[in-house]
Amino acid sequence: MKKRFWTAAAAAAVMVGSIGGTAEAEEPFRVGICQLIQHEALDSATQGFKDALTEELGGDVIIEEQNAQGDFYLCSTIINGFVAEDVDLILANATASLQTAVTATSEIPILGTSVTKYEAALQLDSFDGIVGGNISGTSDLAPLDQQAAMIQELFPDAETVGLIYCSAEPNSQYQIEVMTGELEVRGYTAKVYGFADSNDIASVTMNATMECDVIFVPTDNTAASNAELIANVCIPAGIPVIAGEEGICRACGVATLSIDYYDLGYTTGQMAVRILRDGEDISAMPIEYAPEVTKEYNKENCEKLGIEIPEDYVELQME
Repeated sequence: MKKRFWTAAAAAAVMVGSIGGTAEAEEPFRVGICQLIQHEALDSATQGFKDALTEELGGDVIIEEQNAQGDFYLCSTIINGFVAEDVDLILANATASLQTAVTATSEIPILGTSVTKYEAALQLDSFDGIVGGNISGTSDLAPLDQQAAMIQELFPDAETVGLIYCSAEPNSQYQIEVMTGELEVRGYTAKVYGFADSNDIASVTMNATMECDVIFVPTDNTAASNAELIANVCIPAGIPVIAGEEGICRACGVATLSIDYYDLGYTTGQMAVRILRDGEDISAMPIEYAPEVTKEYNKENCEKLGIEIPEDYVELQME
């Protein structure tokens, strides 16, 4: 890294230098954050990351945060701006941000967060938990087998489960493929409904409600940004939604097996501190995961649909 924090020896050297001449203090680290789109999960991850950095580094880090608002071209502009500024580290929040950052630089350390499968996002031929090069980060993948088991626990008499996702998001594609297999081994018919962008969500969701007993929505950024739209279709139709994360569940879901995105971002921030302050080699840092998952339910939506939830589920706090 091109910048270092003060050590006792460095401070002493500056004091000696100041006696006989001018000594310059080193500049703080500069970190650029590119968040793909604004929604609850990504917002929480960004906040956790910033909190970890500022708690550990204080005034010795300058954070520049930008949001691409779902615009892939703007995402590229933001990342290329960070590269031109020669920041010390880039946080790429969400898959598209990570993909863009990887294309833009092979020198500046890149940490991803809110990325489900790094091997899918980066099209890696082999993956042992370490991406290598200038890339590492955290994954928001909640165990898909446990999510399928949740559907079976809550809706044992259902026959068809609809899986709704954005076909432009490779991590969503991965989740849908795995969930299809997990549901089929449990005796369900899994029907996949992909939408290209937010313009298709209402019609695709309507088709799913007419053909399915339950709907599953993975950790999908486009779906998360339009979760209210999904709710406006599913709730009146009487079709329950199992969501891949809390934010989606608050809007349109009845239950979720979710991680805490703030904790995920905080973990990513701790990784950044180890790279910046401690000089840890990012190429050897394995992808880290959320420490735990929680079975949560949306009380309001459950009451609207007349769904009873087992006692081991935690009521989702509405914000």
